[in-house]
Amino acid sequence: MFAVDEASRALGIELREAADGSATATMRITATMVNGHDIAHGGYVFLLADTAFACACNSHGPVTVAAGAEISFVASARLGDELVATAQERTRFGRNGIYDVTVRREGPDGPVVIAEFRGRSRVIDKNT
Repeated sequence: MFAVDEASRALGIELREAADGSATATMRITATMVNGHDIAHGGYVFLLADTAFACACNSHGPVTVAAGAEISFVASARLGDELVATAQERTRFGRNGIYDVTVRREGPDGPVVIAEFRGRSRVIDKNT
C-alpha cells in the first residue's frame, strides 16, 4: 500500500517498518511545512500520524481505511526536526480496529512527544 501512496512519499515520509498491527514512519520538517508561527503546521503532523496508522491497520492484509481519527498536539516541531510516528494496534473487533500513534522528535534531553493520535479503522470491500 505505501509503495503507491504518492501523498505520503511526496512529503518525504519513509516507512521504517510495518507488521502485525504496528508501523513506524518518519518525516523531516521542511520549509514548506512551517506555518506563520514558525512551527510545523499541524496538518503535516496529522498526515504523518495518519500514514503510520494506515500502514499498521493494513498490515493484516484486507483493505482497511480510516473511519475516524483525532489528534492532540502536545509540543511544537520546527524546521529541520525529524519526526517519528509509531503506530500500535489497541484492538480489532469484527471489521473495526482502534490504533494509537505517538509522534516524537529528538530533543536535547531525549525524545519529545509532539502529538498523540487515535485512529479508528474499518475493513472494506475493495470493490465497493
